[in-house]
Amino acid sequence: MSQPLRDKVALVAGATRGAGRGIAVELGAAGATVYVTGRSTRNHRSEYDRPETIEDTADLVTAAGGRGIAVPTDHLDPAQVRALVDRIAEEQDRLDILVNDIWGGEKLFAWESPLWEHDLDNGLRLLRLAVETHAITSHHALPLLLRRPGGLVVEMTDGTDTYNRENYRVSFFYDLAKTSVLRMAFALGHELGPRGATAVALTPGWLRSEMMLDIFGVREENWRDALGQVPHFAISETPRYVGRAVAALAADPDVSRWNGRSLDSGTLARTYDFTDLDGSRPDAWRYLVEVQDAGKPADVTGYR
Repeated sequence: MSQPLRDKVALVAGATRGAGRGIAVELGAAGATVYVTGRSTRNHRSEYDRPETIEDTADLVTAAGGRGIAVPTDHLDPAQVRALVDRIAEEQDRLDILVNDIWGGEKLFAWESPLWEHDLDNGLRLLRLAVETHAITSHHALPLLLRRPGGLVVEMTDGTDTYNRENYRVSFFYDLAKTSVLRMAFALGHELGPRGATAVALTPGWLRSEMMLDIFGVREENWRDALGQVPHFAISETPRYVGRAVAALAADPDVSRWNGRSLDSGTLARTYDFTDLDGSRPDAWRYLVEVQDAGKPADVTGYR
């Protein structure tokens, strides 16, 4: 198998589960050395209290063909992030790919809850986890990434710039967090572009993360059993799909054409000709607009 990233070093911040894990594994499959961070380890669980760990992610990276290195990190703590980057600099003397996938907000937002009724502490905590962590991580990691030309920064969010601009997303705090990350990529594009690096915002579609599968009471092997509850779940995708999007971007010698842009896994799948694990090519954001939001019956014909 071709490994176009075999000489590259990546940091996937927030790689314990979901999109972060999928991205780390696909970067590993492309040959990269991948530092994976998060707060859930085999010795300590975060407040999520879930079984996934960064050590498990690192093992999956190595099994895929790369080199996975797990480093427990709370990205709200600048000292921990500084130590992480210092370690990468000492061990690798380079950083080629930075993926900011830190989130941690699933238990902190309430659907359709207006600002004045939303729990304020939870909302502010969500913003810290979803926005402040990205800023802290980029602040410390970008000088290392800029040592060599061609570096890539991927800001992970939920929703494209167009979709989020035209639609209210869940709640005030959720909407603000996801839109802020989009703007981060735009701003970083202006700062990194003239210095030889590229920044993009990237969103998966409806992600079949470990938590989402648990919510519907299914496993990846039988995920279609959930369609009786939520028919539009038919457009969903695995975390590896957006992982392949990141790997394709990182291997593209002309990646700077995307600088400052908002991207999604479906668009990049068509551009770079990759598929999800089942061989399909979900185009979730187009489906959302043209089918789900339009009130039409679930039908993924022409969308995967």
